[in-house]
Amino acid sequence: MEIEQVLANSIREAVKELFQHEPEEVKLEETNADFAGDFTYVVFPLLRFSKKKPEETASAIGDYLTSKGAPLESFNVVKGFLNLVTNDTVWLQYLKDNQHNPKFGFSSNQTGSTVMVEYSSPNTNKPLHLGHVRNNLLGYSVAEIMKANGFEVVKANLINDRGIHICKSMLAWKKFGNGETPETSGIKGDHLVGKYYVEFDKHYKAEIDTLVAGGMEQEAAEKNAPLILEAQEMLRSWESGNPDTIALWQEMNSWVYSGFELTYHRLGVNFDVIYHESDTYKLGKDIITEGLNKNVFFQKPDGSVWIDLTEEGLDQKLLLRSDGTSVYMTQDLGTADLKYQQHKVQISIYVVGNEQDYHFKVLFLIMKKLGREYAAGMHHLSYGMVDLPHGKMKSREGTVVDADDLMQEMHETAKQKTLELGKTEGMQNFELNELYEKLGMAALKFYILKVDPKKRMLFNPQESIDFQGDTGPFVLYTYARIQSILKQAGESWKLEQPGDTLMAPEKEVIQVLSRMPAAVEDACKSYSPAVLCHFCLDLAKSFNRLYNELTFLKETDVQKRSLRLQLAEMTSTALKNSLQLLGIEVVERM
Repeated sequence: MEIEQVLANSIREAVKELFQHEPEEVKLEETNADFAGDFTYVVFPLLRFSKKKPEETASAIGDYLTSKGAPLESFNVVKGFLNLVTNDTVWLQYLKDNQHNPKFGFSSNQTGSTVMVEYSSPNTNKPLHLGHVRNNLLGYSVAEIMKANGFEVVKANLINDRGIHICKSMLAWKKFGNGETPETSGIKGDHLVGKYYVEFDKHYKAEIDTLVAGGMEQEAAEKNAPLILEAQEMLRSWESGNPDTIALWQEMNSWVYSGFELTYHRLGVNFDVIYHESDTYKLGKDIITEGLNKNVFFQKPDGSVWIDLTEEGLDQKLLLRSDGTSVYMTQDLGTADLKYQQHKVQISIYVVGNEQDYHFKVLFLIMKKLGREYAAGMHHLSYGMVDLPHGKMKSREGTVVDADDLMQEMHETAKQKTLELGKTEGMQNFELNELYEKLGMAALKFYILKVDPKKRMLFNPQESIDFQGDTGPFVLYTYARIQSILKQAGESWKLEQPGDTLMAPEKEVIQVLSRMPAAVEDACKSYSPAVLCHFCLDLAKSFNRLYNELTFLKETDVQKRSLRLQLAEMTSTALKNSLQLLGIEVVERM
């Protein structure tokens, strides 16, 4: 049992016996740095039961704990705050109990629940960009965190491979591509298709300008430009199954998928199941019929199907067009059922930007009204957009920061920073390239994941790779430093017995280590990898203080040396496990 929980249980017993009251929750806080103590219990909520002053209530609990053999060195009272100073023995025992556990921090219990985390969801008309990077990193990390908490996890990707935007790229390539392919151009497949998406927009705007110059209203020009009319005709051709259109669609999509695969591999994310909108967009029509029969939906005179959510503070939402064709919501209703039928998921997490908040509110409400047993487990992991120092990104105008370009920039920045530090003597070129790649990706991932998902964020590549800041490279540097210490120490120290007292920096490291299981659990409950990022920073800073204040290899006291090397080893395990959940690979040398 965790030390904090042991103290909480003891306090509950004290309150029950002293004041004949059993508190619903005993919450301990970290003691303010200005006071002596490791944990603090606030007694103000107990005053109506104790019938005593705050100081008297706190002192009574403290006396009870010490008389019953709680693991305390001492306690002190500041008004209504009971500050508890734990003894060294309990922390040394914690170290002994956990130091050889390679899965330290992870839950050993299985929940019996299956979770599907759906993320990425790209369009096949352009390469992945910075916004997709945040999406993929969040989705992958949340999936790994849930695994570490005992859930069975299915990672899913719903690819948007149909629609007018796809036809725009297809039409532009057909008209202006001259048969260009990834092989003939040397351009990565998804980038090549994205090139023609931009090309479409350029010619489309030129046609609009010509029509407006000829006297047509802007809105009418946008609807009647020849290129958009051709794109709409191509979409109808695709939906009718025209062999030539389908063949072109399949060929260009294959280019994109090859490109995506390379990007996903470099980004370090993967999927267990991939859905395609071309397969799922017709799903949901049976659910529309079901909803009409249950009077959950209603039909307007033109034949369109709607749901009225005005009583829930929303509005009326279209579910099926008057011509019987699907909308996005129709598809999502059907896909939700498909996920459950195929994987029996109790929890379904959709990792999608916050511009879709309304859509998911409606989707979840519909499923609840239809009586789906899995509806209560549907969750929208709504995240904020990513901005760059030089402004917003626009796919149509070709001003997007491609994920591939960003990852390469991170690699080059890591190379530059590492060479400036000049600590790579004796490393082969392949080792250096691997180091630059791991550092660059750690910088990218940590910088993005350390921000609460709900918040909009500004990504600064240079700042993200600072070896001294709150960054991934700083955490990796701490891990590599520990590997160097352990390598120089050899194996013999493991046979030595540590002492039975702790100095302040040593105790602090164990206390931070003890928070890891709770951090992994909190990150799961809040769907926020940021919790783990901050744990990593706290642990790395705590260990570096220990390293700077006390000796390791030069320590002549065998017991002290053994203890510090044990702390180094357990810190190493905790950092590696935490970084693994963030999708970050460790480095042995920097």
